[in-house]
Amino acid sequence: MNKRFLKQTGLTGLLVLALTITVIAQQGKKEKAVIGKFQPTDESFKQYQYPEWFRDAKFGIWAHWGPQAVPRMGDWYAKKMYQEGSADYKYHLEHYGHPSKFGYKDIIPLWKAERWDPEQLMKLYKKVGAKYFVSMATHHDDFFLWNSKIHKWNAVNMGPKKDVVGLWQKAAKNEGLRFGVSEHLGASYTWFQSSRGADKNGPLAGVPYDGVNPAYEDLYHPATTPDDKGWLTNNPDNQKNWLACITELIDMYKPDLLYSDSELPFGIVGKTMLAHYYNQDLAKNGGKLEAVYTCKLVPSDGKWVRDIERGVNDSISPYPWQTDTSIGDWFYRTGQKYRTGAEVIQMLVDIVSKNGNLLINVVQTPEGDLEPDVLTILDEIGKWTPANGVGIYGSRPWKIFGEGPLTSGKQKKGQFGGLSDNQAFSASDIRFTTKGGKLYAYCMGKPTEDIKISSLGKSSKLNDKAIAAVKMLGSNEKIKFNQEADALVITKPAVLPDWKVVGFEITFKK
Repeated sequence: MNKRFLKQTGLTGLLVLALTITVIAQQGKKEKAVIGKFQPTDESFKQYQYPEWFRDAKFGIWAHWGPQAVPRMGDWYAKKMYQEGSADYKYHLEHYGHPSKFGYKDIIPLWKAERWDPEQLMKLYKKVGAKYFVSMATHHDDFFLWNSKIHKWNAVNMGPKKDVVGLWQKAAKNEGLRFGVSEHLGASYTWFQSSRGADKNGPLAGVPYDGVNPAYEDLYHPATTPDDKGWLTNNPDNQKNWLACITELIDMYKPDLLYSDSELPFGIVGKTMLAHYYNQDLAKNGGKLEAVYTCKLVPSDGKWVRDIERGVNDSISPYPWQTDTSIGDWFYRTGQKYRTGAEVIQMLVDIVSKNGNLLINVVQTPEGDLEPDVLTILDEIGKWTPANGVGIYGSRPWKIFGEGPLTSGKQKKGQFGGLSDNQAFSASDIRFTTKGGKLYAYCMGKPTEDIKISSLGKSSKLNDKAIAAVKMLGSNEKIKFNQEADALVITKPAVLPDWKVVGFEITFKK
């Protein structure tokens, strides 16, 4: 967005004192947003109540997908292709030419998504067990996957020439899945400054990359000042641009979930967005708040859902939270190693036992379909969830999340202060959930001997109830057990299911 546009339509004063948010259209039109219960203040956000749909859903699938998949080099290509000496820069030189001549703007038209079938993919994701679906709306590359009126760099005008967000949303609704969008724009203003550099060595040393060209400033953003180098820009004009863009996204699609790849951005600017998001959702749902906002900041007194990227909590959170991660790289990368279906299931169970949800990116090719090994991973998950989902969907944490080696604090630290989402679980690691008066205990590895659960022994301080029955999920075999003083001992079943994570339903005597 250029300075003239901001001057003509910019949100001077932010209009928050009047509790008004203005949606900016390219033609200069202004529409007042819904005014309602929420104001852009911490005190007002304390009214937020987590919707039951999100607390019950537990498992979401994410399409973290866009033109950066085209080179098949993984995440952050749009930035790293401008970093001299990097693998992405070298790849770009070999395959496309020098970034002063062939820049990211020229990668965008190469993204055709010609094999993308959102309806069929959504049917698959529902079968796998996802209860909500999230479409990336814009990454740090400032390319919009929706039919935006703010700038021309969007998927309706270029590349696929389709409203990617809109088509994903339609497919999700047709399958009865809740729909969300992710925005990564807040970091874009500083992240994309690499496009304004130049080689320090070689025959084109000193020749500026194409991001310097004023004709492309609406994609690459204006130059930052020396003190504007953080993850989130400190420039007020950039912040106004972000507010206009994300408000347009909210008002066009009214998503059930909105994800920011940051903390709640920009102080009062972000709070203005959030108040509007909650208020428009109240209006949409006749006074019932169904909206979920996730960001990478621990909320005091609720307010929103904390998101942990590539990590998990180490204990039961009093508030619902979410892990976001991927089965592989964030964008398609040739030869990448994917998680196994069993690893995804282990992660899901561990997260749910701690009052969390798992949102996982299923890596798509640039063309929009899934590789055979990705389909195999999804098939493995899809065989597990119908039998074992009874203790996952709609469940709540028990008194403790689990027992075993990986409850001892020896887990690796994750990126954002949580534990790693890639743990080496064993059969002696147990995770608990509860629903409908029953307890569910999941062995995180396939048992090779009798299962001992010390938390359920007769002398355990955690349990004062006698156990009436134990059922192995996905099996009709009669399970033998004995509640001893120090543990509930479940005799190893004669026939174990094909899956690695084995669940048991435990019923207590009344």
